[in-house]
Amino acid sequence: MVTRMAFTDLPIFQALKSKMQWHQVRQGVLAENIANADTPEYTAKELKSYSFEDHMGREYFGLQTVRTDNGHLTGMISAGTPGKVVERDMFEITPSGNNVILEEQMMKVTENQMDYQAATTLYTKSLSLIRTALSKGR
Repeated sequence: MVTRMAFTDLPIFQALKSKMQWHQVRQGVLAENIANADTPEYTAKELKSYSFEDHMGREYFGLQTVRTDNGHLTGMISAGTPGKVVERDMFEITPSGNNVILEEQMMKVTENQMDYQAATTLYTKSLSLIRTALSKGR
């Protein structure tokens, strides 16, 4: 019996997909920080840094989100999505207790978008290169 494997099942493609999912989740976290820039007592959040070393060889499983308040809903981060939201200690805190710095968050959004674009470009180019290499033999 011959088993077929899709190109996208190769470990490098799985790692790139995971990286792109991480950037999507991070974009949501950063957007939440920006949306709550004027909310009293709001603490800026950030995702745990993504590393390919952590990704390679690890099993995919759903991550349970942590409830930090009884009023929060529980949820799941989709399977294979790396990341853990952590609150950040900041030096600048407004009198209302908010520590979101809009300029910093906007720079992070821009950086995140550029990194996501780089990952998608690498994914697309790699897939194109494999397709080109396989089509030359026909």
